[in-house]
Amino acid sequence: MAVLLNVVLAWLAFLHRPFVLEQLLLSGGWLLVVLQLRRHWLPARRLPRGLLPLAGLVTLALLLSLTAQRNGLVLLAAQVSLGWLLLGLLEGRVLRPRLPAVQYQLLVSRLLRPCFFALVLLQVLQDLGSLDDLADLPLGIWFGSAINLGDLAQVLALLYLLLVGMPLPSAWLSALLKHALGLTEGSRRALDQILQYTIVALGLIWALQRLGINQTGLLAIAGGFSVGLGFGIKEVFSNIVSGLWLLIEGSVRPGEVLIHDDEACEVRRLGPRATTLLRSSDNAELVVPNQTFFTTATTTYTRSDRLRRCTINLAVPRRWPPEQIVGLLESIAATLAEVLADPPPQARLQEFGPDRYHYSLTVSINDPLRAGAVSAALRLAICRSFDDQGVDPPC
Repeated sequence: MAVLLNVVLAWLAFLHRPFVLEQLLLSGGWLLVVLQLRRHWLPARRLPRGLLPLAGLVTLALLLSLTAQRNGLVLLAAQVSLGWLLLGLLEGRVLRPRLPAVQYQLLVSRLLRPCFFALVLLQVLQDLGSLDDLADLPLGIWFGSAINLGDLAQVLALLYLLLVGMPLPSAWLSALLKHALGLTEGSRRALDQILQYTIVALGLIWALQRLGINQTGLLAIAGGFSVGLGFGIKEVFSNIVSGLWLLIEGSVRPGEVLIHDDEACEVRRLGPRATTLLRSSDNAELVVPNQTFFTTATTTYTRSDRLRRCTINLAVPRRWPPEQIVGLLESIAATLAEVLADPPPQARLQEFGPDRYHYSLTVSINDPLRAGAVSAALRLAICRSFDDQGVDPPC
């Protein structure tokens, strides 16, 4: 820590030099002018992001050069503005039209912009001193291995890139394998998750080797902690093991439609601890622990296909002939566009009552998530048709 403190003090001494302060004041003043211009004059004008700061900083660098003054920091600020301009063009002209909104937002906010600012920070540190000397700063002995700042920074950067940047490449690779092998959408999503877990696990192994950590000592310490923490986080480990088993077994796969709390839900993502479900009734996302699928029975409508049968029960006064009601119900169901013709709608006489006969109408649809909407539309069509035919309203 003493060495790191000396490095920071050297940076502060560098920043107190007159030519450095002059360039910082000029660059900062121009950026303040740009902010005011963007607030009051530029909102109605669609200039590329970073163009105005770049033009002003380049002009300042030229003026300082003509007056035989140092302009290194101004040129660095101009390079940063140029990079910000190019990044804006990449985001707006290349990525936004080609990626879904969610993937675009994640890629920009979690990967591209953090990487850009990390590169800017490294360049600033390189100009202030030496990155090699900074990377060699010792951080102590960890698990029997000497760790320096450079190795730790590389490991943390790689793990961040794996955790944040892998979803998009793994999705592209799983889509390629889907077309090459003829996989279903559910299998593709499961393969996407398995690829992410595998690459992250390989990254963790590489990180331990890169840091030179004594794995025997690490396992010994982990064994000691497991006794005390096992009771507190046993549910977390149970959910993680359940998630891995679900991926291997394929019993619950992304893209499937299943019943959870008596409502149809689509499996959006099978995470390491919990599964994300999309509830069709109110478009809400549910986070369900993976262990739930091992302790409760699960009804799925997409294991072999997406066909779902919907049944409506109703009662009609006895004075109407059952053959007429059965034929009328089947003809009404056949008029709905979402009802499949094969298998055809089927109406049945279920029970005899003292005043009414009880019927059931069963139809088949392709989208299990549309079952509630189709049943509601079918009931409305039955009411209208019964009214047109002069049949008493069902109950």
